[in-house]
Amino acid sequence: MAPRQTPTVLQRRFGAELRRLREETGMSAETAAGLLGTSRTMISNIEAGRFGISEERLRRLASIYECADQALVDTLAGMTGGRRVHWWEEYRGKIPPDFLDVSEIEHYAVRLRTVQTAHLPGLFQTEDHARAIFELFVPPLPRLEVELRVAHRLARQAVVTGDRAVPYVGVIHEAALRMRFGGRKATRAQLNRLLEESDRDNVTFLVIPFEAGGFPMAGDSVLYAEAPNPRLDTVHMDSPTGAVFIDSPTQLANFRTRLDLIEKVALAPEASRDFINAIVRDL
Repeated sequence: MAPRQTPTVLQRRFGAELRRLREETGMSAETAAGLLGTSRTMISNIEAGRFGISEERLRRLASIYECADQALVDTLAGMTGGRRVHWWEEYRGKIPPDFLDVSEIEHYAVRLRTVQTAHLPGLFQTEDHARAIFELFVPPLPRLEVELRVAHRLARQAVVTGDRAVPYVGVIHEAALRMRFGGRKATRAQLNRLLEESDRDNVTFLVIPFEAGGFPMAGDSVLYAEAPNPRLDTVHMDSPTGAVFIDSPTQLANFRTRLDLIEKVALAPEASRDFINAIVRDL
C-alpha cells in the first residue's frame, strides 16, 4: 500500500494521538514496532497519518501502550477502517485542501464553538455574502473557483442545519455584524438569516458589542471542534498563510478557558438577538 501523499487533518490527528500514547509510556518507536510485529518506519508513517491501520491493530497498540482510557480507545477505533468518501471529496483538487479539512473536523464534531471578529460564521453565511467575501481576494480568484468555494461553504452548513445538527455556540463581535459585504441589501438579508437560524434549538449566537472593550483572542477567528473524546478536540484558526490546526492538550485546555471567558463577556442570547435586530433596523 502506497503512503498517503496528503493526509487529512483527521488522519494526522489520529496519528498524533497514537504518538502521544506511545510517548506517555516512554516507549520508543522501534520498541513499539517490535511488539506490533512491524517496522519502525511503519510506526512513524502511522503517527504522521501517512498510513491507516485496522481496528484490531489499533487495539493491539493501545494494549501495548497500556492505555486505560477505554472511551478514548473506542473513539480511536471508530476512526480506523480506511478513508471514507464524504461529500467534500468532490471538491478535492478544486479548492484549497484546508477548506476540506475544516469540513472534516466539523462533520465529526459533537459540538462546535466559534469566535468571529471580522467575518460572520461561515456555517450561516448566505450565498450572496459568501460570494462577496471570495470576490475580494487578492489576487482575484477565477470565477469558477469563487463559485466552487461558495458551493462548498453552503454545503458545510448541513452540519448545523441538517438531520444530525450538532450544538453550536458562536461568539460574534459587533464589527463583524456591521461589515457590509455585498452592500446594504445583502447585509440585511445576511443578518436576517442569523436571526432565523438563532431560533434553532442547537444554535446560540452571543454578540460582543464595541462597548464591551477588550477580550481574550480579540482579532482572532477560531473554530473549536469538540470530538466524542476531549483528547481528540481540534482548534482551527485562520492565518494570512492558510489554516492552522491545533491539537496539543495544553493548548486545547487554554482555548477552552479563553472561550469560556469570551462567552462571559458577550451579551446573553436574547440580548444578542435584540442587538442584531437593532443593526438590521439601521440598514
